[in-house]
Amino acid sequence: MRKVYWVGLAALVVAVVGYFYVQYRLSQPFMSEEDIAELKADIAAQDETAFAGITQQPIKYQEANPERNVYFGDLHGHSDLSFDSYIFGNRLSLDQSYRFAKGESLKNPGGELMQLSIPLDFAAMTDHAEGFGMHELCGGSAKNEEGADFCKRLENPDANLFLELREQGEQRPPESSLAGYLNGEKTEAQLAALTWKNIVAIAEKHNDPGKFTTFAAYEYSPPLPNFGKMHRNVIFRNSTVPRQAVSAMHARTELDLWDSLLRDCVGPCEFLTIPHNPNKSWGLAFASHTIDGDQYTIDDWRQRKQVEPIVEMYQIKGNSECSIGFGTSDEECGFEQFLPRCTDGQETGCISETSMARDGLKKGLVLEEENGVNPFRFGMVGSTDTHNSSPGDTEERDFRGVTGIFNASAKTRLSAGRDGEYGTLKRNPGGLAAIWAEDNTREALFDAMQRKEVYATSGTRIRLRFFASFNYRDNLPNSVDALKTAYKVGAPMGGSVNSVAGQVPSFFIWAMRDPLDAPLDKVQVVKGWIENGETKEAVQDILCSGGRAIDPRTKRCPATKATVSLKDCSIDQTQGATELKTLWTDRDFRAEQNAFYYVRVIQNPTCRWSTYDSLRLGQAPPTNAPATITEMAWSSPIWIDRPLADR
Repeated sequence: MRKVYWVGLAALVVAVVGYFYVQYRLSQPFMSEEDIAELKADIAAQDETAFAGITQQPIKYQEANPERNVYFGDLHGHSDLSFDSYIFGNRLSLDQSYRFAKGESLKNPGGELMQLSIPLDFAAMTDHAEGFGMHELCGGSAKNEEGADFCKRLENPDANLFLELREQGEQRPPESSLAGYLNGEKTEAQLAALTWKNIVAIAEKHNDPGKFTTFAAYEYSPPLPNFGKMHRNVIFRNSTVPRQAVSAMHARTELDLWDSLLRDCVGPCEFLTIPHNPNKSWGLAFASHTIDGDQYTIDDWRQRKQVEPIVEMYQIKGNSECSIGFGTSDEECGFEQFLPRCTDGQETGCISETSMARDGLKKGLVLEEENGVNPFRFGMVGSTDTHNSSPGDTEERDFRGVTGIFNASAKTRLSAGRDGEYGTLKRNPGGLAAIWAEDNTREALFDAMQRKEVYATSGTRIRLRFFASFNYRDNLPNSVDALKTAYKVGAPMGGSVNSVAGQVPSFFIWAMRDPLDAPLDKVQVVKGWIENGETKEAVQDILCSGGRAIDPRTKRCPATKATVSLKDCSIDQTQGATELKTLWTDRDFRAEQNAFYYVRVIQNPTCRWSTYDSLRLGQAPPTNAPATITEMAWSSPIWIDRPLADR
């Protein structure tokens, strides 16, 4: 009995000591002065000459083009206006973010240089609306004593502050915690409106039609358990916007968000929303219910189709195109995807059947069969979700982490965190949004997003055209007016074509390499359809570089012989193609089946960012991450609809 007593007492002492130790650690600043000094010493020791550096290219503006130009940009980024970005040590402003997008260099919190080789054509900085008013509170006189203490903690944050803010967000009160920090001089809504007004003004300041386009924008960020994401970026067509940015503090579900925006966005005001991180949505991305569990009605589905034409399916937190399983088997689904498939009973931290874009596209076909509405006729884009005020910084060699000071050195990016996980090593530099539009203006780009003539890349600037028709002639790819004919006779990516009885569709595909990156390896077509009441999909290579023949059994190209030197990341420029162009016909098409098709273009291998960081440190690439990657581009789908008489 006495032994049991002493064992129990010892356990209690250990628990108490452990509790107070944890509380002590949580109350310590994220980064002490010693930590910061060590970080800067690590950065100073990095060898930035271990490989070819960035050579900034001259800016070349494109003239207006009736057959449309492609414009590259980023529709998802955060400046110091986002509370998490600020806690992560980012002190780079919204103004500096747009300057970076236009080609200026910046330094991250540790002092590492960040700069684009080619400036962006457009950008939308989407700071979290749930933190609007924070800077106005701390920079003004409207705060009470508790508010002054909060602002002091904000400048030197600890883990407790981060956890407190997250807990408050998970409780989702009718107004943010800023309300308790005010002295009555201003309301929380007034402070938040000031932030939003400033965001719109800075976007307007940097908007330069024909040269560089900005959008008034923000992020709606309701929390999910286990750091899940079912957030949406809200993009406005012009500077006529609602007085308030609708946040998760005021709109509990996506339906509430859309209702509020449709009510308040009037006159020349127009908006669209873009969901991101389907892979971390814990199945909510393409579920039939809201974040609160309310089932979608037919009117809800129609509303979603109206306001949400595109999905962000690639960014720093991974690839949301597809995942092995759920009827999917192509190996490219493993590209920069670090979450596992859900097992029985698992609800978070994994990928479910309604998590990924391809699954959403297939579900859209089912919904159309059931109720005549397909809310998942969406286009696909990439973006970054940078929290370093560096939109479009997607080059592998220029990757400087994702969370400010916490991974602002090559050493920390390659190391395990305090939890023993290699969190940063699982991330990537993010992707780009590519838009085909007549001119680089808000109106033209917004129209293109609404019609879904957009595509995603994993960060490079592959140029990709994709059209479909039942009336293309075999010589289309080589004709002098190929683009004019492609538009006139068929539909571009994002569009739809009606079936023609007794005929099969042809697809005009034209891919061009990024001149600053590797040659192209091959082109693939992904098809989805319904057969005997079940969704089906097929993935096949349709064009190989270098004259390689496709295996008729596997429908795959032989593996490329292109090589990458892990000593300096130089590549073999003799393998691969500058462009790949073809007219492909689906001989397996059945007119009674609704179907979608999209294109995937794959580059030759190049060094992954983790290999570049390893070269900076003079060490071998890590064994728990790929040393090389094959960058990609994904078109938006084209839908082939059954003849009207069969619907």
